[in-house]
Amino acid sequence: MSDTNMTSTVEPQPTTGSRNRLVFIDVLRGLALVAMALYHFVWDLEFFGYVAAGTAGTGGWKMFARLIASSFLFLAGYSLVLGQRPKIRFDAFMRRFAKIAGAAAIISIATWFAFPNTFIFFGILHSIAAASLIGLLFLPLPAIVSFAAAAAAFAAPLYLRSAIFDAPYLWWVGLSETIPRSNDYVPLLPWLAPFLLGLGTAKLVHARLVTALSKRPVDDEKTRLWTKALVFGGRHSLAIYLLHQPLLIGLVFLFSLVSPPTLPDPKQAYRTNCVEACSRGNPAVPCDAFCGCTLDKLVEQNLFDDLNRGKINVNTDERIARIAGQCTMDVQSGD
Repeated sequence: MSDTNMTSTVEPQPTTGSRNRLVFIDVLRGLALVAMALYHFVWDLEFFGYVAAGTAGTGGWKMFARLIASSFLFLAGYSLVLGQRPKIRFDAFMRRFAKIAGAAAIISIATWFAFPNTFIFFGILHSIAAASLIGLLFLPLPAIVSFAAAAAAFAAPLYLRSAIFDAPYLWWVGLSETIPRSNDYVPLLPWLAPFLLGLGTAKLVHARLVTALSKRPVDDEKTRLWTKALVFGGRHSLAIYLLHQPLLIGLVFLFSLVSPPTLPDPKQAYRTNCVEACSRGNPAVPCDAFCGCTLDKLVEQNLFDDLNRGKINVNTDERIARIAGQCTMDVQSGD
């Protein structure tokens, strides 16, 4: 899933509040890392069968994942202002960009071998790298321009989706009608929105925050242990992002060797749930036959696994509607 401005280290200025300022940003970034690790742990449990299929991709967990991605991007935009204002330092920017883009490439290559059908071709790191380039254009502009552009980026997928963007080389834009399969898909639209919100917020309020923090006494000896841990995580966020998921998935794998999960038959579970839902709807066709037909077609069209993992919305996906229509006609005709 997902990281924020993973390498956005701000060079402290010789002011009283600089240490407080950095602690403030690093603590927030550390909290985002903790939330990300928690979500990925649930994803790993689902992958190995310890929790129900689709848990991490639906309901509250899905919303949690989106909040985590938004927080990373918001902090990335915020940190871009801290590192590149009042004057853009292109050398520092390019070093930071190269680290993030390089890490994104590592993620793509690693997931290509581990999950070739759902590899991460444009995940959170890719999105941060692209948004950072765009963010340079907004640094000299008023904060209100960033907020307006953020609103436009958020709304774009609601109004501008087109089959033109269904070509794989345009999936990164985020306007395709068919959502591509990926374990972490964070396209530029609408995810440029939280980045620009962070950028605009930093320009609008950060000077006041520095002033307020500079009035607080700094005493590292009295800093709580958990704060120190979060700050450490925030300052080494890129390394933690790259290492945490292999570590977590390795631990769950080792645990599965000792205590394997009890795996229900997903096809039987589908038939049971389908028949139950069909019966509640007072159908015009026999539910057993209808559900058996839809299951067969889902398997034939390689859609069953995605449906089982919650990656397909049965209420809006046209492929599901076509299958349901075909099976209704087949069952009614007795085929």
